[in-house]
Amino acid sequence: MKYQGVIFDLDGVICHTDQYHFKAWKMLADRLGIYFDEKINHRLRGVSRMESLEIILENYDGQCTQEEKLAYAQEKNSSYQKLLQQMTPDDLCPGVMETLESLRGLGIRLAIGSSSKNAQMILEKLGLDGFFDTVTDGNHITRSKPDGEVFSKAAAGLGLAPESCLVVEDAKAGLLAAKNAGMDSAGIADAAASPLAAYRLEQIGDLLRIVV
Repeated sequence: MKYQGVIFDLDGVICHTDQYHFKAWKMLADRLGIYFDEKINHRLRGVSRMESLEIILENYDGQCTQEEKLAYAQEKNSSYQKLLQQMTPDDLCPGVMETLESLRGLGIRLAIGSSSKNAQMILEKLGLDGFFDTVTDGNHITRSKPDGEVFSKAAAGLGLAPESCLVVEDAKAGLLAAKNAGMDSAGIADAAASPLAAYRLEQIGDLLRIVV
């Protein structure tokens, strides 16, 4: 095998929660009188909740204390968690379940490496609770992507060296994080066109021809 482990980003690779993030941030932005649209929302992909808030506050006329920022972030997350209750296994991206099962059948170890602090809840809603060998998310890291911490910890959780792992990402920040962790990456969706990606995936099933 070319790789012994595959580490997946969650949102945009395993499933899509962009619509829920957008709705939750829009609710907060509207309440604060801040302009927010899909273009701004796109800038939030792959970055932490607090960093996302800072991007949104670029369009805010007032000043916020750190305590207020923490409260706003929690308000957004509460709205987001309520929206996530709508998720089901039908929200898995096409081909994901079949690909995961095929990789598992090849003896490849599987991990999630996500900046989200809601990864466990999302996996439960998708019917993937307990499926991955290890899950590293925003609750386990102190530095968000593009820092490589999330992927380094995921590899450690798999008991594998970085060079034995392949990262699957849909965002530039994630590809940079993989590079910073000393790992090859496969880009899908927007990340497929990035020169940072060692491999380009037209669909998730393309992983099978890469790892063997």
